[in-house]
Order: sequence, then structure tokens, then C-alpha cells
Amino acid sequence: MENNNYFVYILLCADKTFYIGTTNDVSKRVSTHNAGKGAKYTKARRPVQLLYYENQHNKSDALKREIELKKFSRKKKETFLLSEGINWRDFLIS
Repeated sequence: MENNNYFVYILLCADKTFYIGTTNDVSKRVSTHNAGKGAKYTKARRPVQLLYYENQHNKSDALKREIELKKFSRKKKETFLLSEGINWRDFLIS
């Protein structure tokens, strides 16, 4: 039986880039990224901060949504986040 708790998430990396991924446990996955054991992309861009996540019906839907979001331009990602009430600049670590 497939786990129905799959999520697409957006992270803000230390270099101000976004990382988009899927998981069935958001907090565990963010911790994994920050431990340097997540994706190769985030390993050199730590710490990462969770900006956004959304629930999907299943793993397949989550992966499709991940691909959709990854195709967004940087500007479109920023606009999307703002439409969700998230200003990524508020998350910058000074």
C-alpha cells in the first residue's frame, strides 16, 4: 500500500538559491539536507531553510509537481512563493 503523505517542498539555500524536492517526511528531510546527507546540490549550500511545502495525493503526483515547480524561472518561483504569503527574503540569515 502506497503512503499517501507525500510532499513537495521548497528550501532556501545559504547561497539564496531555491531547492525543490519531494519527501514523505518534511522535517526529517530538511534535517537530512542540513546534515549534508541530502541532495548533492544542498550539501555545499547549507544551511537550508524550509520555505514551503504542499501535500500531494501520492508519490507520483508529488514527483510531477516537483518537476512543474522546477521548470519555473527564478522570478516565477518568487512570485509563486509571494502568492502563498512567503517572502523568501524574510528567511535570510544575517
